Amino acid sequence: MLRISLRNTRDDSEESLLNQYRISGDPEVLGNLYSRYMHLVYGVCLKYFKNREDAKDAVMQIFEKLVSELRQHEVKQFKSWLYVLTKNYCLMQLRSQKTADRRINNYKIDSVKSVESIMELHPIDKEDADKDISLKECLEKLNDEQKICIRLFYFENKCYREIAESLKMDEKNVKSHLQNGKRNLKICLEKRNETE
Repeated sequence: MLRISLRNTRDDSEESLLNQYRISGDPEVLGNLYSRYMHLVYGVCLKYFKNREDAKDAVMQIFEKLVSELRQHEVKQFKSWLYVLTKNYCLMQLRSQKTADRRINNYKIDSVKSVESIMELHPIDKEDADKDISLKECLEKLNDEQKICIRLFYFENKCYREIAESLKMDEKNVKSHLQNGKRNLKICLEKRNETE
């Protein structure tokens, strides 16, 4: 928890406190200066995070960031510099959260694709290269929806959601077309194998 001493803060100017902190590195001096603007920092954080708890956490994180940043930078106007630092901190947190969310979503999609390809092996996976012609002929016999869904899913590695969006149809319909298409391909290929 951040402890801020209020002694002599009314007499100490912003510039004086900045100089004292640069010389001494005393976090209490920095706390005295920061306490003047904590409500502004909280307001900016609340605006970006739209959550009180996240905003409170950010206020503490920004103070910790100040401990090192102020010793590295020559700051003339503390209030405006602190505002920019706070805004940049919030934007970086939001950006890293979006990146993390995107990675999680991509991981989920990739996992689903992997599971689908393992769990739902189709005739294409089982055929030898010399039977490609039979497969192509059987693929052409499918109805248009089955044919396009099979091509997008197995040849272009699209997931159900991507296929549904590109064909403007429900994901359940995509799954149905894939299942029926796989079944029809299997039947067609088995008939061809019997005649060979």
